[in-house]
Amino acid sequence: MQDLDTTMLNFSPGSLMLLNAILAVVMFSIALDLRLDDFRRVLVAPKALVVGLVSQFLLLPALTFLLVLATTPRPSIALGLILVAACPGGNISNFITHRAGGNAALSVSMTAFATVGAVLLTPLNIAFWGGLYAPTRAVLQATSIDPVQVAITVTLMLLLPLVLGIALNTQKPALAARLRKPMQLTSMGIFVAFIVLALAANWHFFLQFAWLVAGLVVLHNALALGGGFTLASVARLSPFDRRAITIETGIQNSGLGLVLIFGFFGGLGGMAVVAAFWGIWHAISGIALAAVFNRTEAQR
Repeated sequence: MQDLDTTMLNFSPGSLMLLNAILAVVMFSIALDLRLDDFRRVLVAPKALVVGLVSQFLLLPALTFLLVLATTPRPSIALGLILVAACPGGNISNFITHRAGGNAALSVSMTAFATVGAVLLTPLNIAFWGGLYAPTRAVLQATSIDPVQVAITVTLMLLLPLVLGIALNTQKPALAARLRKPMQLTSMGIFVAFIVLALAANWHFFLQFAWLVAGLVVLHNALALGGGFTLASVARLSPFDRRAITIETGIQNSGLGLVLIFGFFGGLGGMAVVAAFWGIWHAISGIALAAVFNRTEAQR
């Protein structure tokens, strides 16, 4: 168990740069679906968006901290959970929301706004919640993580591609329409293949320790989905919007999490296994939940 807190995974600087580039392309392909009008529309009736962002950046990190206090996992596992909770919504959340019969436009807007907000809120949440728990505070102090550098990484990987994609869709809509589906399919395929290859290089380590985090990741994801659903219900949002917020809160950008782990924490074992298992599990749980939701039509 101690090895999990000290072992660093095999991930070269060149591989990290490649992962950065792949995630930027994935974000760009998603942004090809967005226009400035999408933002303006949401701002006219912002309640659902505000509830969704509160669920994403306030409720989920708080629930994660309570989970860590209740279960007292090893420091690297605890910090992995905190880091994943600090990331914005994942790129597949829009697809899953559509499959669930939820408000896909709200989901896309949440992804966009959360991506912009992540530049500030992701490093702040990691530093704040990680600093509240003594074992993870020790890891943060040992790694001397710089929130400014985290913000720069998030900007280059997520915010810049988002702006470029929206600009292309606004200025050259016909070209964006031609590029949209091929780029989305290709970029997601390359991303999945890259993660598989990265896991293959550390497969023995992953198999050795995955069982230690599996239960926590499943519980963590259930808290995320349940927290999003509960907050949207308390806010009296329609079932149509509630489905989007539930899924958006439960689907995290674990790819960004891996970049931050390898870029700032040296590939710390427990953190990397948590993020990798999250990347697998949230897709399974999200698709399963979408199948349940899709049995009935959501009222708007």
